[in-house]
Amino acid sequence: MQLSEQEIVRRESLQKLRNLGINPYPANQFKTTAKIKDVVQKFDELEGKEVILAGRIMSRRIMGKASFAELKDASGRMQIYINRDEICKAEDKTLYNEVFKKLLDIGDIIGVKGQVFKTKVGEISVKVSELTILSKALKPLPIVKVDAEGKAHDAFSDPELRYRQRYVDLIVNDHVKDTFIKRTKITNSIRQFFNERNYLEVETPILQPIPGGAAARPFITHHNALDMPLYMRIANELYLKRLIVGGFEAVYEFAKDFRNEGMDRTHNPEFTVMELYVAYKDYNWMMEMTEQLLEKVAIDTNGTSEVQIGDKQVSFKAPYARVPILEAIKIHTGVDVAGMNEVELRKVCKDLGLEVDETMGKGKLIDELFGEKCEHHYIQPTFITDYPKEMSPLCKEHRDNPELTERFELMVNGKELANAYSELNDPIDQLERFQDQLKLSEKGDDEAMFIDTDFVRALEYGMPPTSGIGIGIDRLVMFMTNNASIQEVLFFPQMRPQKGEFASTEVSDPLDGEQMKPEKKASTVALNDDEKAVLQLIQEVDKMELNTLKTQSGLSNKKWDKTIKGLTKHKLVKVAKTDEGLYVELV
Repeated sequence: MQLSEQEIVRRESLQKLRNLGINPYPANQFKTTAKIKDVVQKFDELEGKEVILAGRIMSRRIMGKASFAELKDASGRMQIYINRDEICKAEDKTLYNEVFKKLLDIGDIIGVKGQVFKTKVGEISVKVSELTILSKALKPLPIVKVDAEGKAHDAFSDPELRYRQRYVDLIVNDHVKDTFIKRTKITNSIRQFFNERNYLEVETPILQPIPGGAAARPFITHHNALDMPLYMRIANELYLKRLIVGGFEAVYEFAKDFRNEGMDRTHNPEFTVMELYVAYKDYNWMMEMTEQLLEKVAIDTNGTSEVQIGDKQVSFKAPYARVPILEAIKIHTGVDVAGMNEVELRKVCKDLGLEVDETMGKGKLIDELFGEKCEHHYIQPTFITDYPKEMSPLCKEHRDNPELTERFELMVNGKELANAYSELNDPIDQLERFQDQLKLSEKGDDEAMFIDTDFVRALEYGMPPTSGIGIGIDRLVMFMTNNASIQEVLFFPQMRPQKGEFASTEVSDPLDGEQMKPEKKASTVALNDDEKAVLQLIQEVDKMELNTLKTQSGLSNKKWDKTIKGLTKHKLVKVAKTDEGLYVELV
């Protein structure tokens, strides 16, 4: 590991501290009596009294026998005053002359005991009488300088660095911590709203044998003990509805969901969703409940229902507008697509300049029309309602129109924030919807839903009329904190690994879960046509970049996952990580 000059100096200081008999990482508890925020806010009460604080040194001004430093804890920052003769009452002045002045650095964590006072210029401070080293920092912090006009210089602002080193970001950029404090306020507000109504918070499986509850591409893994593939959940919907079948009348969950799809400023492969299901309700009731909930969340978070999102003022005060999706398409494209078949819809999309293909059924074509031509118009909270049946395989048929479903999506600032249904509880209809999804899968739609026969069986025992909703927590936090990027509201967003972050260059088969070993040859294994075709491609060159091989294979995502899993399971190929990326090579 290449060390900078400052890192070398800090390691030398660390050793000097140890040579002086000072443990730079003590094990014993350091008991504080106050937080910095308390001292500042209650100065009149604490002036002249002794407090014990702990925090990180953020700046220092050394002036002979007396110095000032800025101390930061989780609640804020304040000045401390260190006088040599106060902290070194005996003849030995090493603690000040050597330790504080020479061996401590910005970023080090210390504990202090001292008296609260105000300097001649009126700054609240603590006059230190005892100083304890709690943790020596071996890497220097970015130094953010603020001039007399309040303008920051040399700020730690590069998003790439900030997201990779969130711990540094939180130390030097105080506003970042405020975002995550608000995130907790938002989830606490939602919990309070539900708990007051006696809704039960539950937990459901993350590893699932069938990735149900949404149309999305899943992450696949392998359970060695059971010798079976498992999927990281794309939604928790079907398990929560099983609980409604079991007799709970209102359940909710804050769930981590995972979708193996693209990443951008509003999407992360790992994200948080709150899903709620309430028996004996419908989507009209759910719209009213959602209005009440989000108005409360806005007020609890920001003190007002009016929220600034970018350059727009958005009001979460109830009630919200309601617009049927086919009406929205007619308003913003001038085309009435109601009653159109798949061929007619595909032509409309192409005429409007949208990129569509033969794998897309009616549902995806309508979704593409709305997404590209309509949704960006809805800045104020708006319920888009009554989606066509092809778009909603888990949703109850509309009571007035059998071509539609009782579904709404809540649009805010041109983005979907929530999705809700009058839930389908007819097991025969549900099985037929699943079978329709299977047909889409056979056409090449790698996001089509799987058939979950156990869920259908659960419905056969009887599920009461139920309404359910999913709210994207990450996006809700973005709105409530005026952040345009999802990475700003996730402590640790997914990032491409930097060179050198992995100790091993060879990886286990991500689908098989075991280190791949050469055991079998193609001649001894029964392969299907897709496996034979991919094996033929790799045999021609022995080694090929993973995505290049996938592209050349011409397989859909779902078939590709199945094929590469089969080949690696038979120990015919392996996946290896190099500095250039992931490669597939013959065993």
